[in-house]
Amino acid sequence: MGEPLRILTLNSIAAVGLHRFPKERYQVGADTVNPDAILVRSQDMHKMDIPASVMAIGRAGAGTNNIPVDKMNLRGAPVFNAPGANANAVKELVIAALLISARNLLPAARFVEGLSGDDHALHKLVEEGKKQFAGIELPGRTLGVIGLGKIGSLVADAAIKLGMDVLGYDPEITVDAAWSLPSQVRKAHSIEEVMKAADFVTVHVPLFNATRNLINAQRLQLLHKGGYLLNFSREGIVDNDAVLEALAAKKLRAYICDFPAQKLAGHPQVMALPHLGASTREAEDNCAVMVADQVRDFLEHGNIRNAVNFAEAVMPRESQFRLAIPHSNVPNMVGQITTTLARAGLNIHNMLNKSRGDMAYTLVDVESAAPATVVAELSAIKGVLAVRYLLAH
Repeated sequence: MGEPLRILTLNSIAAVGLHRFPKERYQVGADTVNPDAILVRSQDMHKMDIPASVMAIGRAGAGTNNIPVDKMNLRGAPVFNAPGANANAVKELVIAALLISARNLLPAARFVEGLSGDDHALHKLVEEGKKQFAGIELPGRTLGVIGLGKIGSLVADAAIKLGMDVLGYDPEITVDAAWSLPSQVRKAHSIEEVMKAADFVTVHVPLFNATRNLINAQRLQLLHKGGYLLNFSREGIVDNDAVLEALAAKKLRAYICDFPAQKLAGHPQVMALPHLGASTREAEDNCAVMVADQVRDFLEHGNIRNAVNFAEAVMPRESQFRLAIPHSNVPNMVGQITTTLARAGLNIHNMLNKSRGDMAYTLVDVESAAPATVVAELSAIKGVLAVRYLLAH
């Protein structure tokens, strides 16, 4: 069977996910050397000396900000994530935050914690003080959802069931997400439209340059006076300075997020949680299983599902002999690959080529064994990043 495939784990990965790697074919652990792939949760890999042997990284979660994706592109290594695996956990936390903020539960709890005296004195203080914590009810209120992927769609559906009106915005919505979106969600044409109409705003978008400080001072000024902002997406999506200004100006009544920051610490109208979005046993299990299956499918068959740097490329096995070739997305690359195979007398049984941005990927099933000389010739083509020869077991 040859040498086992080696998986390095940088964080504690749920056992149910690690069990997806058969012990007779895989070596998995935190002390693995020369790994073929890495599984990670939150550890920052940007300053890590990633071994040259690594052909893929699997993130047991959605965001990949802790992974040097650009560096992995240079070696043609996909970076997998687990989109949607923690969606229900995040949805439940967002709905909890909606209810907590609408009813002022956090400041009310803090008020009670500060009381002292016997039961009679406490009763009197409670009756005198509770008026300041009077809240609002959710039915009939408008929730603005920015980002209508799996999490945003689940939040929208739950809010509708609570009687809220939902206004959603997502210029990049996928066909699958559009199909799963409740029909009652009204579609907005801009973030500004959402901010002007919503009583509550929740953001569910990935963090990259275009979305950093997506919720800024200008957009917060569009809110109704006394609006509520929820961020269970990524810390950099919301400008914390703008939040403090909006709270001081009473544009915002409360900011609820999953990302503590020094600037926000101790503010009575801020509730910051310790990044609990995916912190459920079920979410951790789902993420681990999903990413483990994707990494295994890639290592054994070259298939790519849910990679943040490559297009989806899945081709059923129709031959024992497969070549997996990540390469630059430039003209005539497929032609050079097929010419090399034809020159070696290899007949192509099936072929798939997919691209995303600068990255492309070709899978080729050939009808007979590919000699090492062919792999070397393919590797020498300008723009080819790697060549893997995968024999079916």
